[in-house]
Amino acid sequence: MTVTTTEARERWLRPLRRHDAPRLRLVCFPHAGGAAGFFRTWAARLPHGIELYGVQYPGRQDRIGDGHATTMDDLAGPVAAALEPLAGVPLALFGHSMGAAVAHETARLLEGRLGRPLAGLVVSGRPAPDRLRPSEVHLGGEEALLDDLRRLGGTSDEVLDDPALRAIVLPTLAADYRLIETYRPATTAPIRTPVCACVSDADPEVDPGEAAAWEHHTTGSFGLRVFPGDHFYLVPQEAELVAQVLRSCDLPAPWPSTP
Repeated sequence: MTVTTTEARERWLRPLRRHDAPRLRLVCFPHAGGAAGFFRTWAARLPHGIELYGVQYPGRQDRIGDGHATTMDDLAGPVAAALEPLAGVPLALFGHSMGAAVAHETARLLEGRLGRPLAGLVVSGRPAPDRLRPSEVHLGGEEALLDDLRRLGGTSDEVLDDPALRAIVLPTLAADYRLIETYRPATTAPIRTPVCACVSDADPEVDPGEAAAWEHHTTGSFGLRVFPGDHFYLVPQEAELVAQVLRSCDLPAPWPSTP
């Protein structure tokens, strides 16, 4: 069966805010276990003319029947292909945690296909590619996953304590953990797209120094923003983070934003 460009785009991208004549398309990549809808609330914080898309990885929600990705290429390749037809309007990518790595690899692929840099790449809650920490949580089974989810926060106790809910979410989390913990970049050559690294001051996964090292992975401009909070600082700091993303793309943003 041949999959059309439109079908591929609809499989991988969820439109969260559309415009007839957009001036920027912001594409958001979720964390391990996350889904496109995580960014739905961002739509109300964006100024006129900004489209918002969430990337929907396979194996969750409306893609529950699709097999989980096993390598970074399984994610970045199809997402880049889905985004290429949309690149007539400037593209900016945002990714958190695992999503930051997927967004970075997608930006690299798109640069090669388009022959030019993107409007911006914002990486959140993720060390630079040359500062990755070794981790093998995926080898420890269900209990190791649950312990790590509790350590990081961001997953409700209702899910963690309910066997039926755990049975739904843990296979996806296990697959995502395996993918990101075994991922090693094929190259650490810098991209041309401007990069902004966002990090919190109490994230157990990445410290500001490891985030600042993203500066060496772009030949474009670089910015670093440190927020208060833990690994999921982007929930309570949503308004400030969205404003920072827009500034990173040289767009004005309300400050403070309002939902």
